[in-house]
Amino acid sequence: MPVFTRLRLPRVRTRLRDAREAHPVAARALRRTVHVLAAALVVGALLMPNTAPALRPDRFTRIPAEAVVGAVLLLVLPRRPRIVVAALYGAGIGVLTVLNLLDIGFTAYLGRGFNVVLDWGLLDDAQSYVADSMGSAAATAATVGAVVLALLLVTVMALATVRLGDLLARHRARAGRGVLIAGTAWVACAALGVQVSGVPVASDRAAGALKGQTRRVVDTLRDEAAFAKEARADAFGATPPDQLVPDLRGKDVVFAFIESYGRTAVEDPLIGPGVTRVLDTRTAALAQAGYHARSGWLTSATYGGSSWLGHSTALSGLWIDNQQRYRTVTSGDHLTLTKAFRKTGAWDTVGVMPGVQKAWPEAKWYGLDKVYDAFGLGYRGPKFSWSTMPDQYALEAFQRLEHGRERDRPLMSEIILTSSHQPWAPVPELVDWDDLGDGSVFDAIQKAGKKPSDVIADSTASRREYGRSVQYSVTSLTQWLERYGTDDTVLVFLGDHQPIARVSGNGASRDVPVTVVAKDPEVLEKIDSWNWTEGLRPAEDAPVWKMSAFRDRFLTAYGSTPHPTGE
Repeated sequence: MPVFTRLRLPRVRTRLRDAREAHPVAARALRRTVHVLAAALVVGALLMPNTAPALRPDRFTRIPAEAVVGAVLLLVLPRRPRIVVAALYGAGIGVLTVLNLLDIGFTAYLGRGFNVVLDWGLLDDAQSYVADSMGSAAATAATVGAVVLALLLVTVMALATVRLGDLLARHRARAGRGVLIAGTAWVACAALGVQVSGVPVASDRAAGALKGQTRRVVDTLRDEAAFAKEARADAFGATPPDQLVPDLRGKDVVFAFIESYGRTAVEDPLIGPGVTRVLDTRTAALAQAGYHARSGWLTSATYGGSSWLGHSTALSGLWIDNQQRYRTVTSGDHLTLTKAFRKTGAWDTVGVMPGVQKAWPEAKWYGLDKVYDAFGLGYRGPKFSWSTMPDQYALEAFQRLEHGRERDRPLMSEIILTSSHQPWAPVPELVDWDDLGDGSVFDAIQKAGKKPSDVIADSTASRREYGRSVQYSVTSLTQWLERYGTDDTVLVFLGDHQPIARVSGNGASRDVPVTVVAKDPEVLEKIDSWNWTEGLRPAEDAPVWKMSAFRDRFLTAYGSTPHPTGE
């Protein structure tokens, strides 16, 4: 310790002692206030739920078993071990509080809790999302704030527990009686099932949260080996090229994913009327142009975000609901629906990925000969929050660069449309297709649109703008088909997942619409047995499949012959 520090510490202590002696009443009140705050902090952390809807006052009027056990432990330990144990116990409570906060955030945005094994990388994606939506300064501030908050929680919780341990030791007899009473009350309430407002008075919330986190880790580690084995088995993995999708030979096939296009868009009382009106209007317009459609529902492997999990699940026939599964399957050679077209040798394959802004090695796994990312479509207009370009422009660029070119064999395309990505502000507007140019036409539209800060904290505004974004995306895609499609164009479009809970509501399903559109009647006759709804809007009672079932059903419907690979 530096000399000046050794000299200053006694002076500080002396001044504090003098202040306490000069103002004993104020000093006593301050000390008691700090004790109460420390106790409230520790007890509140032990009782803290890990979902936003559960953050209610009645959740904090319970008796935490962990507080009783911790108090007993601190009462029986000598001074030095007590301080160490108290600090570690408090730091552990702080870490658990951070995990609870992460659970709250992940549940609100992804419909599931935080996985300590898999999800750290998603925090980088969250920072990128904030930067794209709110600006780099806001993202930096949010990141620094989150790190400081986490460190502060752990530190303050440790200090609070040490302080309470000292208080218990100074009043050992009274503290012992109090702990005995609290313990007896906990046991009695647990045995009798005493509840207040439907919430048990006897709580073991912190132990339950720790157990839940541990179970997630164990389940994740077990799942890795089990899924790797599952991915090696493939019903169509050894199918010869000439036996894959023979009934679509000569067709230009487009698989398009619409960001966050979920069941909520069709059925929510506020959002649904506008979206269904667009779906019905566009059904009629396509019918006028000679196209017909069938629609159903798929249950997505993801919710609120992590769109790549939905894409890979739909195209691989495997249930890919976490990053570990995604890494496992994309590092192997499991047959994707898009790769099946390439394997035949009868199609050129291309991907249009305006949301991809860095290296994307998964293109090989998807079986794409060429990929156009955010920088390869020639766009010179403004970003629309997270979305790098409006869907209408991406589709026009696809037409210019690939679909409209003369070629000696048909084209299979995978297109990701991003204009309906949260935070749904600003939302692009349709312009004349002949005026799209390099995208500069969207400058004025972007400037006149809403800012993310206008809607991001307002559930009603978010729902309204989300609905507008879906209307825009669906209209852009179907107008593209109406304008540029041919007798041999087959369009398959679907949502990747439901929007976040702020829009879809807590407990919403994971269903997304899926639609097949074609001019050739034989294309739709092949899927008559699916019993899907006619048109672009699936009926409420239309069939619902797991998204992982789509690949095999599609391949089978269009004449593919299964030849399984072994495990």
